[in-house]
Amino acid sequence: MSSFFIKKKVISAAPNKGDLKRKSNADDGKGRSKKFSKRMDEEISSDSENESADPNRKQQENEDDEIEETPQEKKLRLAKLYLEQLREEEDKRAEQESFEADLIAGRLQDDVLEQKGKLQRLIAKELIAPEPAEIRLMRGHKLPVTCLVITPDEKYIFSASKDCSIIKWEVESGKKVQKIAGGRKGTEARHVGHTTHVLCMAISSDGKYLASGDMNKLIMIWDPTTCKHLYKLKGHRDAVSGLAFRRGTHTLYSASHDRSIKVWSVDENAYVETLFGHQDMITGLDCLSRERCVTAGGRDRTVRVWKIAEESQLVFHGHEGSIDCIQLINEEHMVTGGDDGSISVWTVNKKKPVSTVKQAHGSHGNTGLEQPYWVSSVAALHNSDIVASGAHTHTHNTRYHSRPTNPLHLKLKPPTNSHFLKFSNSGKFLVAGVGQEHRLGRWWRIKEARNGIYIIPLKRQAQEQEVVQ
Repeated sequence: MSSFFIKKKVISAAPNKGDLKRKSNADDGKGRSKKFSKRMDEEISSDSENESADPNRKQQENEDDEIEETPQEKKLRLAKLYLEQLREEEDKRAEQESFEADLIAGRLQDDVLEQKGKLQRLIAKELIAPEPAEIRLMRGHKLPVTCLVITPDEKYIFSASKDCSIIKWEVESGKKVQKIAGGRKGTEARHVGHTTHVLCMAISSDGKYLASGDMNKLIMIWDPTTCKHLYKLKGHRDAVSGLAFRRGTHTLYSASHDRSIKVWSVDENAYVETLFGHQDMITGLDCLSRERCVTAGGRDRTVRVWKIAEESQLVFHGHEGSIDCIQLINEEHMVTGGDDGSISVWTVNKKKPVSTVKQAHGSHGNTGLEQPYWVSSVAALHNSDIVASGAHTHTHNTRYHSRPTNPLHLKLKPPTNSHFLKFSNSGKFLVAGVGQEHRLGRWWRIKEARNGIYIIPLKRQAQEQEVVQ
């Protein structure tokens, strides 16, 4: 059987122009697609490298995507934020107003209690005597200190002396800040300041005015900040022995050896009125916030409460000798001291003392002829159960009294005359003006004594407690 092969020849037809064109386009598209894919691969690869180099970039892009918002959404978001801020501010304001209201209510209650004389700080039992090294002496006056005041902020002390000068002291450092020099008698016309013994001083509760009175019948008004002299008040016919500003005002009360009390408006540099009643020279004056003042009448042996608005006065009797000093404890109670050596506590509701300590600073002299040491100064820490008294003794005592019968003794060395005592408003310290002679005369002289002021810290064992009687 024979075999055979059939050879088949395939002849392809020639392509037409349309086919060639479509093929060319397809090839071009395929080429472009490959190039685009290659470029995208490169970009993706580059992005991947950047992301691996900076891992925070993706997070940042996501945040950018989230921040993108329409104008309306932005307005709505800002409005919500604004309302939230308003609510927070309103809550804070309401909280602050509530706090201030409680604070004001507390202060008003304290003011009412203070006006009634029923606000009291019981701190006497907590007091302990300071160490001698803690008591500071500041010297600068040539003659005995006669009076002093403490500024309301307790940063400065003003002291005056028989040498006619006034010195401003800084409490913290004990340094002399400024001195208003005294002048010689007969130089009143050309000297700015006092030319005779300065007997009394007072400072307004806002610290705007300082007043000083002398034996030449003059009251001088000063700027406590600059110690600049402002003007003089004239009217008394004898030595000015007492000055006090009514608290919260610029009304000034003055007492004199001419047995009168005068009322002044310091803001207007004007005299207001004169009050009469004492039968002997007035030795002391004090006032607080009420429109009234209290005075000690020296050898007429009376204490008087002057009700200015009612134009009336209350008269109290109790001392056996001259009443030389007086201080208000609160609006209802006061303390006095005299040359009979006694200390008395009074209330405006009784004509006699509610308590008296006789020979509070002891006595001197031969047996059977003993004489009490004069009580020349008293001070009271306002609205508290503490008063202090000072006298001339060879072992000087300044006493704190929780009750007149429970003294805490404080001895100052060398021996001296205590002429004036003043508590700071906060009760942190007591200031004593001292000297070699009595503030009103030269009945005796202690040569070893010093002329100056002592700053005595008031140390306590526990925190003070305010109670309502």
